Amino acid sequence: MLYPAKTLNCNGQIVDLSSPKIMGILNVTPDSFYDGGKYPGQLALKRVEEMLVEGADIIDIGGMSSRPGAAIVSYEEERSRVIPIIQSRKSAFPNAIISVDTIRGGIAKEAFESGAGIINDISAGRLDDAMMEIIPHVKMPYVLMHMQGTPETMQEAPNYQSVVQEVLEFLIQQLGQLRQLNATDVIIDPGFGFGKTVEHNFELLKQLHVFKILECPILVGLSRKSMINRSLGIKPEDALNGTTALHMLALQNGADILRVHDVKEAKEVCKLYEIYSNIKVDD
Repeated sequence: MLYPAKTLNCNGQIVDLSSPKIMGILNVTPDSFYDGGKYPGQLALKRVEEMLVEGADIIDIGGMSSRPGAAIVSYEEERSRVIPIIQSRKSAFPNAIISVDTIRGGIAKEAFESGAGIINDISAGRLDDAMMEIIPHVKMPYVLMHMQGTPETMQEAPNYQSVVQEVLEFLIQQLGQLRQLNATDVIIDPGFGFGKTVEHNFELLKQLHVFKILECPILVGLSRKSMINRSLGIKPEDALNGTTALHMLALQNGADILRVHDVKEAKEVCKLYEIYSNIKVDD
């Protein structure tokens, strides 16, 4: 059953969504758009520790770049990057909640067996039939994201009559399929930067509250993305300030989880947002 969840059961660990949560990004890839190649080997576990200390509630581990133009790597290559880190984290940081960023059902299943608690699938199950097959069995939250095209093609010519309406209709359709599979918890992600122009992204952000009708937690991934860089004429390395500004707008418009590269700064945004939200003003 899908419902407006206040908690998520992540492979036996509970995430309380009564306040905004931070999902820290760990890309163990050589070619991700911002942090590709930064965390090989033991540096990945060190980065997990850093993000946990800074206040990350979830660590999202991905072994395949989804930047525009990126090709899909082989199953074995992705597996070799992701699964050993999840297994190592289990002994080093047993209480850390891990999300696996993958389009492959087999890797999601093995990640679950290794202790991961969330599936983050940018493809909404459309690039690997095995993903939908494993969902009834692993019983962990599933991030359902909208993407027009594939990472390799998505930014060639994004086109919508109404981006908000079309993304919403897509998510409604996919949620129906997940209900039939008895998915336990579903988190929705409008897919900022995935087959959208800068204008499309800002329209989705401005109307993010519309997606509340789906009665699912909303995850937002805005961190250092091109909607910031192109708007300001900067590089991803210089986009922290712009990211912080958009994070506050996302929270005001209904985001429950922020997926971020910079955990400390995003955590501060959440704290300030909560203080602001809890101030009572006399009519």
